[in-house]
Amino acid sequence: MSQLNFRIRKQVFLEKHFSGDAIDYRQIISLFIPMLIDQAFLVCLNLLNIAMISSSGVAAVSAVSMIDTLNIFLISVFVAVSTGGTVVVAQYKGSGSDLMVSKAAASSISLVSLLAFCISLFIVLFHSPTLNFLFGTASAEVFAHAQIYLIGSSISYMGFAIVESICGAMRGIGKSRVSLTLSLIMNLSYVLLNIVFVNFLDMGVLGMTIAVNVARYSAAIFALIYLAKMDATLHVRIRDMFVLNLSMLKRILFIGIPFAVEQVFFNGGKMLTQVFIVSLGTYAMATNAICASLAALFLVPSIALSQTIVTVVGQCMGRQNVKDARKFARSFLWLSSFSLLLMGLIVIPLFQPIVSLFHPPDEIVNDIFIIILITAIVQIPLWPISFLLPSALRAAGDSKFTSITSMLSMWLFRVTLGYVLGVVLQFGIIGVWLAMNSEWGVRGAAFLWRFRGQKWYKHRLIEPNDNS
Repeated sequence: MSQLNFRIRKQVFLEKHFSGDAIDYRQIISLFIPMLIDQAFLVCLNLLNIAMISSSGVAAVSAVSMIDTLNIFLISVFVAVSTGGTVVVAQYKGSGSDLMVSKAAASSISLVSLLAFCISLFIVLFHSPTLNFLFGTASAEVFAHAQIYLIGSSISYMGFAIVESICGAMRGIGKSRVSLTLSLIMNLSYVLLNIVFVNFLDMGVLGMTIAVNVARYSAAIFALIYLAKMDATLHVRIRDMFVLNLSMLKRILFIGIPFAVEQVFFNGGKMLTQVFIVSLGTYAMATNAICASLAALFLVPSIALSQTIVTVVGQCMGRQNVKDARKFARSFLWLSSFSLLLMGLIVIPLFQPIVSLFHPPDEIVNDIFIIILITAIVQIPLWPISFLLPSALRAAGDSKFTSITSMLSMWLFRVTLGYVLGVVLQFGIIGVWLAMNSEWGVRGAAFLWRFRGQKWYKHRLIEPNDNS
């Protein structure tokens, strides 16, 4: 009897908080679970890669961390545009226009791929001045590893962009299982190739670059074959990607450009932070790299929720159902905070065995623990309103406000305060992370204020019966 009552209460709870006119809790769960698995795999992959490359020494770890910061900065530009495609696809899906869903998906894939190619070509041609400008103070050994990793990584961008844009379109229509499959193909092959090239063949950073290129382009070929031969939902033909639909590109860029600019400035701030972390020494760089990998463990469910909310709110706004959009956003915020609490209770007791995977010098283990403990506590109330909530606002078309707020908070608080605490007041890497935690509170407060108002849902990204 008690078990029956529990099931009834659970059903009532899910219906109340995670069901609406556009989508119900069963659809949300089926959308969220593949994204959760994908995110967990990505984080574990990153942990494994850093752990594997740590066998090549602190210099190799520092170089990979340093260039991964630049990679995130560059990749975020075309991922932002891909997000614009996901939002447009989701809204058209909500409106019931299958033809426009197909057009939006094709335009997104072509636009993101072209942008990635241009960025890749630029970095390959100008890698030396880029490295000298950003990381000229790094040691010669770190710099040599960084040069190899940057060139190899940039060549792989277009393969990643093809997979990412197709996955984004699939998430927009709620087919996250396909997105998961494509992501697993790319990332699992990357891990296996890394084991071969880094561990067995002892090729270090060069081995990582070969692995990432083979994995990303193999996955891109498979994704295109799936789209052309196996997909029964989007109905995108390969030749559709070579046709420029200007009105559709305009809609995608309405979301994508502000988000891309935000990502440039946001990740540019992180790059600048990385620059003065470099000045703190190789141990500080290694501490930052390990902390970033560990902190990502806490965020696995929350990032998956942030990806899910784009589809959920996008489809709600496609139906012009603001009430459901508000309800889902609130429910996801509470669920994200709960997941962060739960992950903290799991990860913190396992700190020693997890951190030992990175083979850190004894001198930095205490700093790593302090940073991770503070972050685990602070992120419970602050991360959801700082990162999940703007995903919901952006899915409703409120891209400019979210982008401007993110840029200002990054540069006025995280970068400036990070420099003051880390360098001027000599708190070192702990000061840099304290500044980051503080910035979450500032931007989160701004997004909450926006969400309580009405302007965020007044944008008209698509029009009913639109066939252009």
